[in-house]
Amino acid sequence: MREGKQSDQCEPFAALTSSVAMPPLKDLEREFSEVDYNFQQFCASHGILSVEDFLVHDLNVLVAFAEQHPTSKELKQGITRILSIIDNHHQPWLNGMKLLEDALQNKHVLSTGCEGIDLLLQGGLREGQLTELVGPSSSGKTQICLEAASNVADKYMGAVMFLDTCNSFSPRRIACFLTRGVSPSSKEDKKRSLERVMSNIFIYSVFDIFALLGVLQQLECKWRSQVYTRDNQVKLLIIDSISSLITPILGGNGANGRSLMISAGLLLKKLAHEHSLSVLVTNHMVGGEGGALKPALGESWKSVPHVRILLSCDRGGNNLYYASLLKHPTVASGQAVRFMIEE
Repeated sequence: MREGKQSDQCEPFAALTSSVAMPPLKDLEREFSEVDYNFQQFCASHGILSVEDFLVHDLNVLVAFAEQHPTSKELKQGITRILSIIDNHHQPWLNGMKLLEDALQNKHVLSTGCEGIDLLLQGGLREGQLTELVGPSSSGKTQICLEAASNVADKYMGAVMFLDTCNSFSPRRIACFLTRGVSPSSKEDKKRSLERVMSNIFIYSVFDIFALLGVLQQLECKWRSQVYTRDNQVKLLIIDSISSLITPILGGNGANGRSLMISAGLLLKKLAHEHSLSVLVTNHMVGGEGGALKPALGESWKSVPHVRILLSCDRGGNNLYYASLLKHPTVASGQAVRFMIEE
């Protein structure tokens, strides 16, 4: 599925105020006179080329340098303008009553098609929330994503966006999920069902964090420009795996990488909330101290998902898996289930 060029309403500053992706300073010059060529050159001399760079820069040091400059007044006005842009970018405070009304009236639960996961989540994936599946290789993360994609596209008649970061999407696996329990005599019905479901699943290949932010930006612009009904709305956004996009940028001191990671997480949560869709991402495990496994995205990411599920597999090779709840806004953590993924 390919997306065309963003519409005018999604150009630099509109994009800035509506998502976490932040443009180069030069793209703001036409909107704000303070961000002129002189200001851009001053910032560039300190390694600041975008609004996002301000988030990981020591502003006290920057202001000190600006005060030594012949045009210090104008430079400090530019710094103030960028800070105001960042401040306006944050979501407004919401009172508890509005959040409760939103949860009761607008957000629904989507079954994943996997009984064990649905049982653990008291029904399935909730619209408006970011759910994370974390676990080692072969723990069932991708299988659950594929089963959820097929079930939502089939049972809820809504579109599913599958952002594939490691060539994990398998049309044959989707077909297997759909044809379980279908009798041989209903081949024509099976074919029609498969065509309908497959036409509701859209796959993007995304191989780095910048491509991810770009795709999410395009999707948001498209969704904001369309009027949805419950029958044609995108209901599920899957990223398998988000950790493979983010871990390459977390090296060194990690400041810029962590900033991009949090930006991606906040944008996903914003999309989930504003467009009433469920977001499902996977996170692999890496070796920690003493050889113990830990989630690849570390402590900074831990607070981003609304829901975290730890997956593992039975080493007996009998298609038996385990899921335990690490975090959930309404269900007590620590609960666990055992389930099977059929071949």
